[in-house]
Amino acid sequence: MKGKLILEDGSVFYGNLVADSSAVGEVVFNTGMTGYQEILTDPSYCGQIVTLTYPLIGNYGVADLFEQSRKSFVRGFIISELCEEPSNYQCENTLTKYLTDHNIPCIYGVDTRAITRRIRANGTMKGVIVPAETSEEEIKKYFAVLPEMKEVQEVTTPEIYKIENKGPHVVVMDFGIKNNILRSLHHLGCNLTVVPADTTAENIMNLKPDGVFLSNGPGDPKDVPYAIEAIKKLIDKKPIFGICLGHQLLALALGADTYKLKFGHRGSNQPVKNLLTGRVHITSQNHGYAVEESSFENLDVCISHRAVNDNTVEGMRHKNLPVFSVQYHPEASPGPDDSTYLFEEFMALLPKGV
Repeated sequence: MKGKLILEDGSVFYGNLVADSSAVGEVVFNTGMTGYQEILTDPSYCGQIVTLTYPLIGNYGVADLFEQSRKSFVRGFIISELCEEPSNYQCENTLTKYLTDHNIPCIYGVDTRAITRRIRANGTMKGVIVPAETSEEEIKKYFAVLPEMKEVQEVTTPEIYKIENKGPHVVVMDFGIKNNILRSLHHLGCNLTVVPADTTAENIMNLKPDGVFLSNGPGDPKDVPYAIEAIKKLIDKKPIFGICLGHQLLALALGADTYKLKFGHRGSNQPVKNLLTGRVHITSQNHGYAVEESSFENLDVCISHRAVNDNTVEGMRHKNLPVFSVQYHPEASPGPDDSTYLFEEFMALLPKGV
């Protein structure tokens, strides 16, 4: 079936639809060469239509092993060339069937390079995926739909659950956590209690944690004021490690500010410099907001990492407390494992456990 993508600036891109379905959301792009299933199931993409810049997608199929959450939260998928005959020893099914089974609107056979250049030039914008014959009146209705700004509430766990181990007890605030983050912490021995995003500081402390982990997640950190208030009360109580949205929420709790990037950092090939060691690591990233460096003035916080491409803040540490965070995903999945050492640094701040 023929379809089209219409961006907020009026540009139109024609292609083929995997199924007769429509989507509306913020159109972003990811520059990774692999990991399309992890991208589909990363809750940080909630509310977004994701464009993949790498041309051939679906060539190694899909498998349960690569799932990063209980379901896909993306609003739509944009692909240049969709492979119908994958080849990989782990392959369990085709990407086409996966998209159909999970009701994920997808348009393929489009010029993803042109879409990406449009976003880079004009900034992230709203877009819709619809069948080619859709009327202008219907398209206007799609664009008139206002986002609810409740992405974190949509992706967080509805109830507390545990992943038991014999090491230190870590309470994980779930703002849209990826499975591989939990695997990384558990692999190092952490006894995990995962709590909903709106859990209060008092309830977290009642769980008697040795440390607190602030997860990745979607949307604007300022749309999650309840989490900021909870983190404020936890900062001087326990060691804290935050990533991605957790990094931004921690910054706001410390008194810093955040802002929206023109087109964000999304991909598994983003260079970041560790200012403490001078080394550059290739990282996996997925965020549209960043911490405002000038807002660190007069705060007991130092910048620990910077993005090589645009010099934005990619990591910070409290000068006196065992509290630190990074903007990227050290657990990767997909992407390189250059930064898994950060989990070990967090572990070093915690007691040994039982």
